[in-house]
Amino acid sequence: MSEQDEKLGRIVALLAERGLDALLLKRASSFSWATCGASSYINTASDYGDATLLITPERRQVFTTNIEAPRIGDEEGLTAQGWEVVAGDWYGAETPLDGATQGMKLGADFPYPGAVDLSASVSELRSQLVPEEIERFRELGRTCADAMAATLPLIRPGQTEHEIAGIVARETASRGAWPIVDLVATDERIFRYRHPLPTTKRLERYAMVVLCGRRHGLVCSITRLVHFGTLPDDLRQKQDACAHVDATFLAATRPGASLKDVFARAADAYQTAGYPDEWRLHHQGGVAGYESREQLGNYESTATVSEGQAFAWNPSITGVKIEDTILVGPSGNEVLTEMPDWPVIEAEVDGRRYRRPAILER
Repeated sequence: MSEQDEKLGRIVALLAERGLDALLLKRASSFSWATCGASSYINTASDYGDATLLITPERRQVFTTNIEAPRIGDEEGLTAQGWEVVAGDWYGAETPLDGATQGMKLGADFPYPGAVDLSASVSELRSQLVPEEIERFRELGRTCADAMAATLPLIRPGQTEHEIAGIVARETASRGAWPIVDLVATDERIFRYRHPLPTTKRLERYAMVVLCGRRHGLVCSITRLVHFGTLPDDLRQKQDACAHVDATFLAATRPGASLKDVFARAADAYQTAGYPDEWRLHHQGGVAGYESREQLGNYESTATVSEGQAFAWNPSITGVKIEDTILVGPSGNEVLTEMPDWPVIEAEVDGRRYRRPAILER
């Protein structure tokens, strides 16, 4: 069965389960998932693209404007995939979609009049990766790791956070992925902010670089830190503790485990490491896929870990952080964003040793 047939089959099953006639997909992530990696967005800062998919058990259509129809049909390959591309005037008050959905019982992943909100169900479908997606994820992981590996040697004291973010963007985009998250903090800002938008602050001794790269709709996450000069003892202690928490996440994220139990084990690891409340200061990550996080892990999570899913955990202790994207395999987890020449900390969990990224000392 092809990737597209598998996904359409899942959609038809969802419609039957909910007693609906059709599914509307407008989120850029859902569009990429359903079309096997095509892109509908123009503004990368928007959750929604410039096209909407209408899927029934009998047909599949994409509704867009006359501006986007040629590119989506030809360059994004939807015509070759068998989608019917329906174009409306960009200036029209009414769209062909309005008429096409009359009288239908609809589900949608975005607010649409009369439609049942299926955004959570669609997110769950997006997170169940098929073999073709897994290979694309592996390639993206290597790309993001390579971009990070190319960035860090170019960082120098005196550079602004904006300059560092520009290096990240260049190294990522030049490799064919897009940096949809490009965060940089230096020195004291690493201790103050968990989501540090880059500023004009100049690097003195310590930098954190965060990248979420997107290609074919999939999103890979990676964070690395570099310190110029000998690492202070307090940071060394924190990075060791953070590595233990991260290794706990990796050990616990196995097929059949409930997401809330994985989270609970990691929260206990914070306690054991001597930092019991640090998990409260920032989300810990969760299921990855066509969003940077399809679902966050917490004490209320209802999902169960499945083989073939991707996860991006990001434990942090004030001043340090670890983040990689992993793939859940049959006998172990594969780190998709591993950087072979990066310094590591070995942390033991359940009798197994995990090599987790350390802070680079330069």
